[in-house]
Amino acid sequence: MSIQSRRERERAERHQLIVTAARELAEAEGWDAVTTRRLAARIEYSQPVLYSHFRGKEAIMEAAALEGIGELSERLRAAREGESDPAAAMRAVAASYVEFAAQQPALYAAMFTLTSDLSFGTAASPATLRAAFGEFMATVRPFARPGVDLETLTETFWAALHGLVSLGDSHRLRPGRTADRLALLVDRFLS
Repeated sequence: MSIQSRRERERAERHQLIVTAARELAEAEGWDAVTTRRLAARIEYSQPVLYSHFRGKEAIMEAAALEGIGELSERLRAAREGESDPAAAMRAVAASYVEFAAQQPALYAAMFTLTSDLSFGTAASPATLRAAFGEFMATVRPFARPGVDLETLTETFWAALHGLVSLGDSHRLRPGRTADRLALLVDRFLS
């Protein structure tokens, strides 16, 4: 192994260490607790080392968000492909999305709620975002009526799921009814 490849590997490992530490700290204490000073102490590197990887906290949050969107995409694909019936696949995808958000609320916030420079729904969108949207689109496609724009239908399905998550997280909805809401949502898409 060359010195250059070892340095690149170590840099990639440090990059991942920073993102992982930020995610852990955010889940434990919220994104406001994630500072470069605290991250540097947590990973036992200096702040300048963090800045050699990221231009600041926002860039770290974006890296965490992209990583999370990749993980979400994989979960949605597994949920969709785990069901042979398209209606069952839609139910599984909806449940998987809500479960992901509940299990990692700080990561979900970085992905879809907090201000970000990530480009959604454009040609400049990162491949990870396009892949996740593609999973939603593959889920919705069997139920798209002729003449209905598939991307708009997909955005509406995703927006409805996000709305349920966001309103639930902010305690705007009655507790304990998530499964009922998901069933109703999916049934409306299926009809």
